Amino acid sequence: MRRRPQASSSSPPQPTQTPSVTTPCLPQRPHRSPFVCLTLFAVLIYSSYGVYHYQFESLPVPLTADQAGKRGFSEFSARKHVRALTELGPHPVGSDAISLALQYVLAEVEEIKKTAHWEVEVEVEEFVAKTGANQMVSGLFKGKTLVYSDLSHIVVRVSPKYAADSVDNAVLVSSHIDTVFSTGGAGDCSSCVSVMLELARGVSQWAHGFKHAVIFLFNTGEEEGLSDFQVYKELAGLSGLDFAYTDNGAVYHTKNDKFELLQLGSLQHLGENMLAFLLRVAASSYLPKANVMQEEDKTGLSAAVYFDILGWYMIVYRQRFARMLYNSVIAQSLLIWTTSLLMGGYPAAVSLVLSCLSVILMWTFALSFSVIVAFIIPLISSSPVPYIANPWLVVGLFAAPALLGAITGQYLGYLVLHKYLANAYSKKKQLSPAIRTDLVKLEAERWLYKAGSIQWLILLSLGTYYRIGSSYLALAWLVPPAFAYGFLEATLSPVRLPKPLKLATLLIGLAIPVILSAGVFIRLAGTIIGGLVRFDRNPGGTPDWLGNVILAVFVAAVMCLTLVYLLSYIHLSGAKRLIILSTCAMFGLSLALVLSGTVPAFTNDTSRAVNVVHVVDTTRSIEDPRSYVSLFSSTPGKLTKEVKQIKEGFRCGRDQVFDFVTFTVKYGCWTEDDSDSGWSEADIPVMHVQSDTQGIERTTEVLIDTKGSIRWALAINTNEIRDFAFTDAGNSELVSVGDKSNVDGWHIIQFAGGNNSPRTFGLTLFWTKSSTLKADGKRDKQAPLLKLRTDMDIVTPKVERVLSKLPTWCSLFGKSTSPYTLAFLRVCRASQVADLFPAVSPEIVVREARLEDCWEVAETHCSSFFPEYAFPLDFVLRVDRLVGMLAGFSLPSGCKRTCLVAVIGNSDNETFLFGSEDFKIAGLDGKISLSKRYVAGILTVDTVADFLPRKGPLRQRR
Repeated sequence: MRRRPQASSSSPPQPTQTPSVTTPCLPQRPHRSPFVCLTLFAVLIYSSYGVYHYQFESLPVPLTADQAGKRGFSEFSARKHVRALTELGPHPVGSDAISLALQYVLAEVEEIKKTAHWEVEVEVEEFVAKTGANQMVSGLFKGKTLVYSDLSHIVVRVSPKYAADSVDNAVLVSSHIDTVFSTGGAGDCSSCVSVMLELARGVSQWAHGFKHAVIFLFNTGEEEGLSDFQVYKELAGLSGLDFAYTDNGAVYHTKNDKFELLQLGSLQHLGENMLAFLLRVAASSYLPKANVMQEEDKTGLSAAVYFDILGWYMIVYRQRFARMLYNSVIAQSLLIWTTSLLMGGYPAAVSLVLSCLSVILMWTFALSFSVIVAFIIPLISSSPVPYIANPWLVVGLFAAPALLGAITGQYLGYLVLHKYLANAYSKKKQLSPAIRTDLVKLEAERWLYKAGSIQWLILLSLGTYYRIGSSYLALAWLVPPAFAYGFLEATLSPVRLPKPLKLATLLIGLAIPVILSAGVFIRLAGTIIGGLVRFDRNPGGTPDWLGNVILAVFVAAVMCLTLVYLLSYIHLSGAKRLIILSTCAMFGLSLALVLSGTVPAFTNDTSRAVNVVHVVDTTRSIEDPRSYVSLFSSTPGKLTKEVKQIKEGFRCGRDQVFDFVTFTVKYGCWTEDDSDSGWSEADIPVMHVQSDTQGIERTTEVLIDTKGSIRWALAINTNEIRDFAFTDAGNSELVSVGDKSNVDGWHIIQFAGGNNSPRTFGLTLFWTKSSTLKADGKRDKQAPLLKLRTDMDIVTPKVERVLSKLPTWCSLFGKSTSPYTLAFLRVCRASQVADLFPAVSPEIVVREARLEDCWEVAETHCSSFFPEYAFPLDFVLRVDRLVGMLAGFSLPSGCKRTCLVAVIGNSDNETFLFGSEDFKIAGLDGKISLSKRYVAGILTVDTVADFLPRKGPLRQRR
C-alpha cells in the first residue's frame, strides 16, 4: 500500500506536474554589437577599394628592350616613341607637325622591316586618300556627313613568306597619328601609335608561324571622326575590339594629355594584352574567311558577353547561353518565392509587400538626399563641379547623403514592417510578450535582407529582356546572397523560430559580388567625373546642376543596390546612431573643404576645358563683318573668375547666343576690343548662289569657296531642303542624292583635309514641297538656309594675349566639332535666295550676262552704289562702266568676275541669238540676243571690286 508522504514545515512544496508538450526553440536576444556593424562597414569599404586598386591600378612592371627580347613587348621602347611624337606638339590634320609625325612613323616601320625574321614578309606603304565622304546614321555622327581630302596613312602588312593564302585574310590593328589642336596627345593617341610600333616589331619575329597576316594601319583623321571604330563597323562592316587603357578622363583632349602624366605600366599592360591576342588570333584556323564580318544574328543571341575576374581570368559566353542561364535563375527564384508565400500564407505576402516598400523608401530617400546636395552645390560653390581635381570628395558630397537617405528610408520601412509583424505575432498566445517582441525584430530583419534580392531579380529580368551585356552583375548580386541565406538561415520547419542573421551569411553572400563589381562601380564613377570636364556640348545649354544630378543619381543607385543586404543588419544594433553621426561629419567636412577653397576644383594637371576663338562674323552684314574674341567652356559653371584674371575687356552672360554651326554657345564671354587685326577679309568664305530653278521641284545650286580653310562645317536646313548633292571643284560627286539623317532639323557636312585639299565645292539643293517660302512671298526671313563656319589654325594678336593670361587651371579643349583659334561665320538665308532668284515665278530665268545686258548692269550698279552722282557725272560714270565691261579689266591672279542677270520672258523660242559660245568679250557671253525679255535683277560676284562701294574716307577698294 502506497504511503502518503508526511508534510514538513521545512520542506518546500513540490511542483505540480503538467503534461509534456512540444515547444518551439526560443530565439536568441535580438542584439548585435555596434563594433561588429562598424567592422562590417570598414571591411566592405576596404575590400571594395582593394578590388579597384588591384583590378585597375596594379599594373605590370615595365620591361626594357633587353628584358622583353626580340619577341616580347617593351614599355620603355614604346615610351621613346611617345616622347618623340609628343615633342612635335599638337599635330592635327593639315598641320606641318602631322607631316613630321608621319615621317617619324614611316622611318620606324622601315627599320622594323629591316630587322624582321627572315621568314617574315613586312610590306610598308604610304598612301594619300583623295577626296571622299563617310555618311553615317547613328551614334555621335547621326545627322552628319564627314568629308575628307588629302589624308596620308601608313600601312604595314606582316605575313609569313611561305604561306601565300595568309594575305587573303588578315587581322587589322588601327590607331591614329593625328591629335586635336589643343594637345600633343600623349594618351590620345601617341601612346597607341607607340604600342603599335612595338607590336609590329614583336610580331615581325613571330609571323612565320601565322596563318593570317596582320595589318597595322597608322591613320590620320580620327580626331575629325574619319577613322573612328564606328566608321569601320558601319561603313566597312568590320567587327572588332577596342583596346585602350584609360585612367583620368578629365585630361582628355586638354594640355594635360602629356607624356609626364602617362602612368608607368599602362603601356606594358596594353601591349602584353594585344600581343597575346594577336599571337592567338593570327595563328588560329577558325578566323572567318571573309574580309567583312558575317551578318549578325538578327536576334542578337550570337553576341559575346565577357568580363574578367581581377584580371586573372576572362569569362566569355554568348548571349544565347546568357539568356538560358538568366531565365533559369529567374524561374528558380520565382519558384522559391512562390513556394515561400504559399507556405507563409497571407502574412508572408503582406510582409513581402512591406519589405519591398522599405526598398522603395530607401531609394526615395537616398536619391532625394543626394540630389538635393547636387542642386545646392552650384549655389554655394565657386564651381558647380568642385570635385573634378579631387574625385574622393564625391564620397563625402554624394555618397554620405545617399547613405543617410538609404538608412532613413529602410528604417522607416522597418518600422512599418515591425508594426505589422507585431500585430501578426500578437495572435500567438503561447509565446510570452517578451519573446514575441524579439521574434518580431528578428523576422523584420530577415524580410529586409530578403527584399534586397527582389530588386536584383527585377534588374536581372530587365537585363535579360533587353539583352544587356552587364546583366551578369545582377546575377552576381542575386545568386550568392540568396544561396548564403538559403544555406545558413532558411528553414522549412514551423517549429524553428527566427534567429539573428549570421555574419557568415553576409560575408559569404557579398564576397563574389564585391570581387566582380566593386572595381567596375568605382571606375565608372571616375569616368562620369572625368566626363564632366567636357559635359556641356553647347556651352550654357544645360543647367549647372545637371552634371551633379547625374553623378548623384549614380552614386545613390550604387549605394542602394549594394548596401541593401548590409543595412538590414544595423537596425538591431547600437551602431545606427554612430554610423549616422560619422556620415554627417564626413559630409560636413567635405562641404567645408569646398566652401573654403582648401581643395580647388581644378589644378594645373586637371584643368577646366575652355575655348578661345577669334570670330569674324558676317551673318548680319557681309560688307561690315563683326570681329570679336569669344571665350566659352564646355565645363559647367560661369567664367567670372577666369575673366577677372584675363581682363582684356570681356563681358559675360546669356544675352548673346553664338552659333558655331556644330554647336551653340548660350553662355560665354566676348570682347570686341582690338579685334580688327590678325585676319584678312580675303579669308572670308563665299557662298555664291549660281542658279535657282522651279521645275517639278525647286532646285538651287550653290558654289562654296572656303578660301584658305581646309577645315570647315556646313549646316543644311532640312526643314527647307529635302535632299542635296555635294561635289568637289572637279565636279566629282562626293555626296549623292539619297536619304539623309538630321538632328534638330539640320544636316551637317564636316570637312577636314590636308594642305592640298580643294577649297571650292558645289552644292545642289532640292527643296521640300512644304518649304516656308510660299508663292505669296511670305517667308521666315530669320531662318538660315545654310550655315558655314571655316576654321584656320591662326593665333591673332588678341587671342595670343588672352592665351598668355589664361589661368593655369584652364586648358584649350579640342574635338571634331570645336573651332580653331580663328573662325569665320557665314549664312545664306532662304529669303536671300528668294530675293535674288524669285523661282516662284517660272517666267524668270537666271543666266550669265550678255552684251545686250551691259548697259542695264552698269546703270544698276551706278544708281545703287553712287546715288548722289547727278548729270552729267552719273552719265559719264555709266559710260565708263559700260566701256570697262566691254573692254575688260585686267584681273589680278586669283580674282574672278561673274555677273548674273534674272530676265523675264516666256520661252527661248522668242529669242534670236547671234554669235557663238566660243566668242567672249571681256569675260561676257559673246552671244547677242534680240528678245522680248528684260532684266529684272542683277547679281555680280566681283573679287576685283570695281563695282562695289568704296570703304572708308579714302574710298579704298574692298
